[in-house]
Amino acid sequence: MPQHLPINIADLLRQRTVEGERIEYKAGWNPDAIIRTLCAFANDFQNLGGGYVVIGQDCDANGQPVFPPVGVPADQLDKVQQELLAACQLIQPPYFPALSVETVEGRQLIVLQAPGGMNRPYKAPASVSARHKSCHYYIRRFSSTVEAKGDTERELLSLTAQVPWDDRFAQQASVADLSRPLMLDYLREVGSALADDADSLPLEALGRQMNVVGGPSETPWVKNVGLLFFNEAPERFFPYAQIDVVWFPEGAGGDRFDEKIFKGPLARMIREALAYIQRNYLHETVIKHPDRAEATRVWNFPYVAVEEALVNAVYHRSYEEREPVEVRIGYDELVIVSVPGPDRSIKTADFEAGRAVSRRYRNRRIGEFLKELDLTEGRSTGVPKILKAMAANGSLPPRFETDDDRLACAVHLPAHPQAKRPDQEGAEQVTPQVTPQVTPQVTPQVTPEVRLVVVALTQPLSRQELQQALGLKDTKHFRKAYLLPALASELVEMTLPDKPQSSKQGYRLTALGRQWLQNPPEGANR
Repeated sequence: MPQHLPINIADLLRQRTVEGERIEYKAGWNPDAIIRTLCAFANDFQNLGGGYVVIGQDCDANGQPVFPPVGVPADQLDKVQQELLAACQLIQPPYFPALSVETVEGRQLIVLQAPGGMNRPYKAPASVSARHKSCHYYIRRFSSTVEAKGDTERELLSLTAQVPWDDRFAQQASVADLSRPLMLDYLREVGSALADDADSLPLEALGRQMNVVGGPSETPWVKNVGLLFFNEAPERFFPYAQIDVVWFPEGAGGDRFDEKIFKGPLARMIREALAYIQRNYLHETVIKHPDRAEATRVWNFPYVAVEEALVNAVYHRSYEEREPVEVRIGYDELVIVSVPGPDRSIKTADFEAGRAVSRRYRNRRIGEFLKELDLTEGRSTGVPKILKAMAANGSLPPRFETDDDRLACAVHLPAHPQAKRPDQEGAEQVTPQVTPQVTPQVTPQVTPEVRLVVVALTQPLSRQELQQALGLKDTKHFRKAYLLPALASELVEMTLPDKPQSSKQGYRLTALGRQWLQNPPEGANR
């Protein structure tokens, strides 16, 4: 039976949250090619989380979707679904994707979500209609489906019954441990059509559609990834599923330190930790030059690099290890430590040189959810983004550290050499003149997007009202580029801070925000 998928279809088709190599476009119903591709996604050779097949969507020579799509004729929808069901039974062991019928620009598409299977390896016939069927193992190689042969086939067979940890059943929990409000908030944030039906669905049915519940109907099981994202206290099931932020005012060898621990659903935990770090430990320095009017602005630690390093640590850590992700901050460097180290397919020398490209991912499902929430891009882009962010800030290169046994991973972000320490406010100024741009009364960063939010909040507004006031249609872009930075700036606050996921949540200016609105800094456009 067709059902809505827990993703934004427009984002999927335009490859905004899912990489092109995980999407197969088919202009029409081609059972042979489609079954082979479903088999390849089920084998999930690189633990990327499977993929999607879109029937009725054509593409150009570069593999990009063409709009409007050709669509599937209405009188063919039932026939295609019946033939698909029969063809999937030929996959060994049997494998059935989730199916959704979607309308895009007036045309109907059949969208198949094919997650990594629980019983790999899978075989499929080369030809569905052949009288004598010859079955083979298939995998994805970049954007193509190919037969697994030789060493590749042997490696696939070695993965027998090896399901990534986050996709396994949590036998210490039950479906009732899932939070419907958290699941609804996620679906609304990513813009999934499933959000419209979620209130009326039984919790188990909703969990199955979001692929966080599995097992037989008489004994359903919740998956580990479901508890990490959709339980208010996942640390009850996975001790030390947390982020520890530790500040060392005297350096790592000093006797004094301040510690703050962040727990809770994974996405919220990441966002709260990042906002806390940005608010308290990231500051900008303005370097004035005597020979020109334009000043140079640098951050002690660029936010993009910190965000990428922390999200990667949460994404790739092992939740079977009772160790938190630790962020160690001093004046000279910021270090993010996670356990264990990178996958052994990455050479130590390559990792330490910033050339980390993993062949297989430890937590494929965690990555799926983080991508939908725009918290990560995946596909080994984290290290290059950190390198680029540090270089753009004029910082020294980051240092990536692990050991031969891969017991831990550490990312060292050195402070910009010209960044002024907040405890040196009274230091004598020299040329070039260095002026710190951070005080208890000044916000860490006020971007043009944050300014627009502040100006729009003449009265408390809901998220929908604020987004509409700014004339923005893309909810994910609004949240990432406007709302979250505004909250982190401390110019804007929630009306219900103790209930961040409340459907009655609103946003208003803080006292600092009202002060900023009345007396904006010089050069701020209103």
